[in-house]
Amino acid sequence: MVRIGIIGIGFMGYTHFEGARDLQSASVTAIATRDEKKLAGDWTTIQGNFGPPGGHVDTSNLKKYTDYRRLIADPDVDLVDVCLPTDRHFEVVMECLQAGKPVLVEKPISVSQQEAETMVRTAAQKQVPLFVAHVLPFFPEFRFAAEAIQDQRYGRLLAANFKRVIARPEWSSDMSDFRKLGGWGIDLHIHDNHFIAHACGRPSGVFSRGLLQDGLVNHVHSSYLYPDGPAVTCVSGGIGAKALQFAHGYELYFERATVLFDAGTLAGNWVVSRPLSVLGSDGSLTTPELGGNGKWCGAFTDELQLAVDALTGKRDAGPLSAETALSALQLCWAEAASIASGAAVSI
Repeated sequence: MVRIGIIGIGFMGYTHFEGARDLQSASVTAIATRDEKKLAGDWTTIQGNFGPPGGHVDTSNLKKYTDYRRLIADPDVDLVDVCLPTDRHFEVVMECLQAGKPVLVEKPISVSQQEAETMVRTAAQKQVPLFVAHVLPFFPEFRFAAEAIQDQRYGRLLAANFKRVIARPEWSSDMSDFRKLGGWGIDLHIHDNHFIAHACGRPSGVFSRGLLQDGLVNHVHSSYLYPDGPAVTCVSGGIGAKALQFAHGYELYFERATVLFDAGTLAGNWVVSRPLSVLGSDGSLTTPELGGNGKWCGAFTDELQLAVDALTGKRDAGPLSAETALSALQLCWAEAASIASGAAVSI
């Protein structure tokens, strides 16, 4: 049984806690937060951009810490799950690695490339498992896409276009908050860069056009450079009209099929403009069965299960690989450099 300790009980900590209820051979046994009410089980102040709000949780069987360092030091915690704001990732992950404690950290690994490189290098040197919780590959439509690209069930991928856009964000007047996010080019678009690096492999570089604010990407159109590989592009950012709260999807062009998916929140309503559809070279149209447990946090259950399985040697880390997370962050900063220079940027 893998015993998980969650550091940070905000929306992501709550989501991971709920997702962990359905894990096999693992459970949450400890939490750390400075909020005494949350330690006592009052999570009613938690609200996110999907899923239900927090409620009252039975924490009586959990170890509870106000000092996260005590959780890291707890010999009864096998995997530390870091669900803190991004600007705290480096400090806490490094403390886990120095203590020899396996760690799963929420995305992005960091806003800083230097910090991310240090974390990945330290984990390798100390031989301590470091996983980064990029959840997109665990959503059914994206899991299907990655598997189709990798197993070539429809032949080679020839071209692909991805989309992830939101309404113009209401930035805090405090620009330090903006920098903590890394702009929407990291906070939002890193999902796409990670998925592309995971499903298609790390590109050699990017050519990007878009909009910068204080050196950070708010909107981007990118072409990913794959010598002798597929033509891959993506549009992502935060300049949509107010009613375009969120939209994502993809077009995948294989040798023997075209695969489409498009959905989002439009004027407050979840709209599936195009359910996952496979258009065959024989003129057929099919909508594959995707499975899943149907729960709002189901993708997070699958994500956590992979971390548990990788920790116990049952599976490779796959999309939780720290190296892939680092590649995604490097792509984000390469895009910013490409927009600023007007030229392609290698990574």
